[in-house]
Amino acid sequence: MAETCTIDDFAKVDLRVARIVNAEEVPEARKLLKLTVSLGGEERRTVFAGIKKFHQPEDLVGRLVVVVANLAPRQMKFGLSEGMVVAASGAGAEGVYLLSPDSGALPGMRLG
Repeated sequence: MAETCTIDDFAKVDLRVARIVNAEEVPEARKLLKLTVSLGGEERRTVFAGIKKFHQPEDLVGRLVVVVANLAPRQMKFGLSEGMVVAASGAGAEGVYLLSPDSGALPGMRLG
């Protein structure tokens, strides 16, 4: 488990529902897929996610996921990553599992 945080610490993290509108392989990368996500309206972000081994790009398009929307952009070898898709993995896991909101959730909704 991670170190305990306060509610104020947690409130700093902006978790949002997003829809994957495009997903593509990054040919030079062993682990990364390049995702374009919609946070509602015209708000789009590019996110590089280390899920290539476990997910096919064509299976991701249209899927609702959770993203960290206020993560500082990070310049990577393959481009600028403007957030992070929330996923679960760990000891004994045979994959990387993307977290999805319940049906009815819409892109842009804040979690909390």
